[in-house]
Amino acid sequence: MQEPAITPELIDAHGLKPDEYERILEIIGREPTFTELGIFSAMWNEHCSYKSSKKWLRTLPTDGPQVICGPGENAGVVDIGDGQAVIFKMESHNHPSYIEPYQGAATGVGGILRDVFTMGARPIASMNSLSFGEPGHHKTRQLVHGVVEGIGGYGNSFGVPCAGGEVRFDPAYNGNCLVNAFAAGLADSDKIFYSAASGVGMPVVYLGAKTGRDGVGGATMASAEFDESIEEKRPTVQVGDPFTEKRLMEATLELMQTGAVISIQDMGAAGLTCSAVEMGDKGGLGVKLQLDDVPQREEGMTAYEMMLSESQERMLMVLKPELEAEARAVFEKWDLDFAIVGETIAEDRFLILHGNEVKADLPLATLSGSAPEYDRPWNEPVPAAPLDPSSVPAVDPIEGLRALIGSANYSSRQWVWEQYDTMVMADSARTPGQGAGLIRVHGTDKLLAFTSDVTPRYVKANPVEGGKQAVAEAYRNLSALGAKPLATTDNLNFGNPEKPEIMGQFVGAIKGIGAAVAALDMPIVSGNVSLYNETDGAAILPTPTIGAVGLVAHADQAITGQARDGHVALLVGETAGHLGQSALLAEHLGRNEGDAPPVDLEAEKRHGEFIRTNHALIRACTDLSDGGLALAAFEMAEAAGVGVELDTADTAELFGEDQGRYLIACNMDAAEALMVAAGQAGVPIQSVGRFTGDTVGFGGQSAHLSELSALFRGRFAEIFDS
Repeated sequence: MQEPAITPELIDAHGLKPDEYERILEIIGREPTFTELGIFSAMWNEHCSYKSSKKWLRTLPTDGPQVICGPGENAGVVDIGDGQAVIFKMESHNHPSYIEPYQGAATGVGGILRDVFTMGARPIASMNSLSFGEPGHHKTRQLVHGVVEGIGGYGNSFGVPCAGGEVRFDPAYNGNCLVNAFAAGLADSDKIFYSAASGVGMPVVYLGAKTGRDGVGGATMASAEFDESIEEKRPTVQVGDPFTEKRLMEATLELMQTGAVISIQDMGAAGLTCSAVEMGDKGGLGVKLQLDDVPQREEGMTAYEMMLSESQERMLMVLKPELEAEARAVFEKWDLDFAIVGETIAEDRFLILHGNEVKADLPLATLSGSAPEYDRPWNEPVPAAPLDPSSVPAVDPIEGLRALIGSANYSSRQWVWEQYDTMVMADSARTPGQGAGLIRVHGTDKLLAFTSDVTPRYVKANPVEGGKQAVAEAYRNLSALGAKPLATTDNLNFGNPEKPEIMGQFVGAIKGIGAAVAALDMPIVSGNVSLYNETDGAAILPTPTIGAVGLVAHADQAITGQARDGHVALLVGETAGHLGQSALLAEHLGRNEGDAPPVDLEAEKRHGEFIRTNHALIRACTDLSDGGLALAAFEMAEAAGVGVELDTADTAELFGEDQGRYLIACNMDAAEALMVAAGQAGVPIQSVGRFTGDTVGFGGQSAHLSELSALFRGRFAEIFDS
């Protein structure tokens, strides 16, 4: 087959700017082959190289005594004691999920699971953070159904419980939904597997499923904006097979027990190209590949197609040659491909052979290490003007609550999570639908808590405070369960970084996130950046999703009870009544105004430590976030099937979204003890009402709990099944 000529049009189609192509010519001293152009395109696109974000990502705190492995590997590794580690990461599959919702979301789940078990961990939990356009948009219903079915179809078949997540709706996502997938696994802390190759002449082994043409160019597509040609991009979306992935996981974990693995890498974005280059570069070695030996499921595949295919359920390994037979037997037992496709070499070369021809011969270290790195111009974010409190009319508190729980954004998510298997493996200690999920560490008294959070409207109004708030809310979600926050992973979703205002959002959010993870001892150990989330020039809301993991050292320390009749409602934290960017303002009054609420990180840490220290006195606990005290009290009461009476009817007190606050349910004796302890710790606390009866009452206004519960639990299905 004749390869196409390298033209300006072909260069542009590969997402390379003219100056970037000039850099390629300088590096190799000649015109690249078609396959080489594809390899550079894959390695230098935004999705793989982080060329617009590296400068700022380096500023994030990534170290701590609990951190075994920070960013740079397939996933982060954190010590949980007793010789065990939790391995976790969050990653996006935004563009593929908008083009083909089911497979885009399904392969997002598959990819993040491979990142975890590639490091020797058995996955124990998944989460997802989903952002869709307004419910009435012509594409939203199709996307919601396709994405949720894709996540469930893959995760349920693979057999990993969904511990939680979030779903939001906003017109800013009409042309570009977000699908952020999280996975966590467990491994012995001294048996972690890494991706750096070592040793010259070591076999490079292809593992798993066969290579096809699906997903060719997927990483480049994920680094571009959408336009009217979106449907033409459908072939760049990968197709997943969860049953093959399950076999791949079992075979990989069994293979690791043989001692045959020198290094191992998931074939994710840019497939064979990225995995081989990363393994060689981290080990300071070159790699030679013979593509005739790559298992293929389609006829006549070219070197270009094989190097850029993103076919799923594949791994690349450097093998101890003396254990080849033993390793091959494992994969043949699981009916998976095992093929030696190359070797490590001493020279700094990435040498690709196919059909007795050299299809690519590139300097490997330069290919990886000299990707463009941009210090893009950015505008200093200007926080939105503060909301004038007098401009917000007093609302009937029950009607305000109805507006929230009857909306797509704040109604119950059970329609979503009931489509996911939440109990497989039998270690789930809490089903989704609350602030954080809880998974038992099998065979021990420990539990791991998982949460995902961000409030994009806060980040849009004030990127620095919004970035802080995303971390602080994740911290509160874990603390409310009695879990000590350990570390975080981030998924930074933004628009086009070539626009200074978008880059300013990114820089501001990074500054806020960095300050918060440092103050709260939650270092970033892994993550993902997803840029160019725009359609026809319209950007998404800045959405820096924070996934966080916490540890409950003993099950007795977990706060997992429910409110009951006679419990006191205690509010921890200061209430100023901040209504700027609030859920009430958006859902009930149709307004999007004001600055984001300020985040006091010292208070956040002090209040979280107070909750965890006094876990034995607390029956049930939730943090206050969207919807303020009113929504938190209703959700706590509704989950327990008991009424609640709050003493105030004041709009700002009920619906303000001041940060650093928790709502506690406990008996009277415990309430008195907590107040004494709070005084000693310098933590604000007050009684705000009681749990009792079968109504929800706010300062004398009330409605039956059963009526509100029916609205809350039925609204999501009513919107998306109608």
